Amino acid sequence: MNDHVHELGTGVVGTLLRQAVAAHADGAWEAAHRTARAVVARPVSVHLDEASLYRGAPALAYTLHTAGHPAYRSALETLDGAVADLVRARLAAARARLASGQLPRMREYDLISGLTGLGADLLHRRTRPELLRDVLRYEVRLLLEPVTVDGRRRVPGWWTSDGPGGGPVEELPYGHGNFGLAHGVAGPIALLALSARAGMVVPGQHEALSHACRLLQQWSSRTPSGAAAWPETITPDGWYTGPPVSTAPGRPSWCYGTPGIARALQLAALACGHAPAQQHAEDAVAACLADPSQLGLLRDATVCHGWAGLALVAAAVAADAVPGSLLPAQVPLLREQLAAHLDQHPPPGTDGLLTGSDGVLLTLHTLDPIQRAAPAWQTCLLLS
Repeated sequence: MNDHVHELGTGVVGTLLRQAVAAHADGAWEAAHRTARAVVARPVSVHLDEASLYRGAPALAYTLHTAGHPAYRSALETLDGAVADLVRARLAAARARLASGQLPRMREYDLISGLTGLGADLLHRRTRPELLRDVLRYEVRLLLEPVTVDGRRRVPGWWTSDGPGGGPVEELPYGHGNFGLAHGVAGPIALLALSARAGMVVPGQHEALSHACRLLQQWSSRTPSGAAAWPETITPDGWYTGPPVSTAPGRPSWCYGTPGIARALQLAALACGHAPAQQHAEDAVAACLADPSQLGLLRDATVCHGWAGLALVAAAVAADAVPGSLLPAQVPLLREQLAAHLDQHPPPGTDGLLTGSDGVLLTLHTLDPIQRAAPAWQTCLLLS
C-alpha cells in the first residue's frame, strides 16, 4: 500500500470505495473486505488541521458508510464520535474567524479540506442532523455576509486570503475569489442545495441559494464559440471591475471548470425554483459538450480534471434536466469517449478517486448502461 492509505482522493480509501460499490452490484465482497481490514488496522487521523472528507477519519467513515456492510458497523460507530468532535472544533474555529472579520483560509470551507466536505459527509451519513444544520448555518453566512479587506473593500464571505494553490501569495495580499466546486464557492452552493433536496433546511438557506443563482448567472460570460463559461478564480481588482464580457474557456473539469460550477447552479436553481438559472446551467453544460475547443483541453481520464469527471457531471446534470433536454443522449457518448481515451492511454497508475485509476473505473461502472451503479456515492463530489 502507498503512503496515503486513508486518503479518498489519492489513496487506498478510494480503492475501497470502488470495491464496495462494485460489491453491491455483484455480491463479491472479498476484495473490499481485504482492503477494509487493511485500512482499519492503521491509525487514522482526526487532527484538526489534517482530517477532512478526503483524508483521515471522515474519509474512512464516508467510505465505510457507502459500503453499508454489517461488518463495518463497529468501526463506523467508533469513527462517528471522532468525526463529530472534529466538525464541532472546525465550526468553533470558523465562528471565531467570522467574529474577527478576517478572511477565511481556503481549507476552512472548501470541499476537499474544509467544512463543506465535512458537511457532505454528514449529509451522506445522516447520523448527526443537528450538526449538519450547524454547518449549513455557517455556509449561509459565508454566502450572505461580506467581509471588508484593506479597510475599505467589501468582498464576499467566501473570498479567501489564500492564493489559488491554497497558501498565502505575496502577489495577492488580499487573496482571491474561487468559483470552483472543489475549492471555491460552488462547493457551499451545492451542499446547501443538496441538503435542501434532502429536507435539511436552516434559516436563510433559500435566500442564500437565490443569491447563488444571481451570483453565478452574473459571473458567467461568453466564450468565442458562444458557450457560457466561468472564471476559475478572480482577483480583488477583477471583482470590482465586474464580470468580463467574454472569456476564454478553461478545462471542462469537475474540480474548477464550467461543468462543476454549472452543476452547482443547476442544483441551487432546482432548490429555490429558479427556472431561468436552471436553464442557464444546463445550456452551459450542453454548449461545453458541443465545443471541440473545450473538450480538446482534457488531457487525462481522471475524475478530478479529466474525462471521467466530465462524464459524471454531465450524467448528474442530465438526470435533473428539463423535459426534452438533449443532455441525456450525451451521457452514453461521453462514456464512449472516456473508453476511447483509455484505449489510447493507460489509466493512472495510482490509487484514489480523484486522480487515480479507482475513480476512472468507478465512473465506467457508474455509467454502465446495463449494470449501472447507484449514484449515492457521488455526494463526496457534490453531484448527487
